[in-house]
Amino acid sequence: MFIRSAVAALTGALCLSALTVTTADADAGQGDTQVVQVVVNNGNPVVVGATATKTVTLSITVSDNSGIKDAYGWLYHGSFDNPDGFAGPGSDTPLDCTPLAGSATTSTCTTSIVIDPNATLINANAGTWHVWTSVDAVDFDYVQKDSASTFLMKRAAKLTADASPEPVVVGKTITVKGALNRANWDNDTYGGYAGHAVKLQFRKAGTTTYNTVKTVTSSAGGALKTTATASVDGYWRWSFAGTSTTAAATATGDYVDVTTG
Repeated sequence: MFIRSAVAALTGALCLSALTVTTADADAGQGDTQVVQVVVNNGNPVVVGATATKTVTLSITVSDNSGIKDAYGWLYHGSFDNPDGFAGPGSDTPLDCTPLAGSATTSTCTTSIVIDPNATLINANAGTWHVWTSVDAVDFDYVQKDSASTFLMKRAAKLTADASPEPVVVGKTITVKGALNRANWDNDTYGGYAGHAVKLQFRKAGTTTYNTVKTVTSSAGGALKTTATASVDGYWRWSFAGTSTTAAATATGDYVDVTTG
């Protein structure tokens, strides 16, 4: 048995959908079929920019004493009864299932999913997403879960850094500017991200480690600006830790030559 009636018409690699599934259909099962593990994007948050597509892997490990016949799965955002985002193969397109080495009962079923921010994502989709899956066993046992696992879908962020003057006399003040921007899925561009803590970091020339000098809050338009004392040659950069909806970002270090005057 396999319960997919409310979403049987969904097809394609990626689409938005107003899925309608009754509560009774949301979680169901028969026999000993089990979902062992669900992994999206190798366990990492899915970070999507303003325009470029992102391909992620959905991997579902499932088991049944008779072996696995087929499995289905897709990703959605919002409530299961009324999601506002959907990504994955159509409801009649099974995942590619491969039995684990030496096992007649357990298989790992995978598929690649292309996420296109231009076609499907809006800013409200950032945050926690869910994995829906349904699995059929050889002996007609089955399991269906409306939220077999969750993962984070984040808006990509960008940082710039510009330190001046260059060169600078040792002991003098330098000004480090920059900007924190993030993907805007509503209009397919990058826009300023204001009101968030960003670290100013410095790496001495000839070393490999950056150290935090101070923390600054991004202002209107994501602008960053602060001052520091120049002591030795090295690289200045900004670093943003990210949030639950926006990915971390680090600027390329800007080299400043410090002279003795």
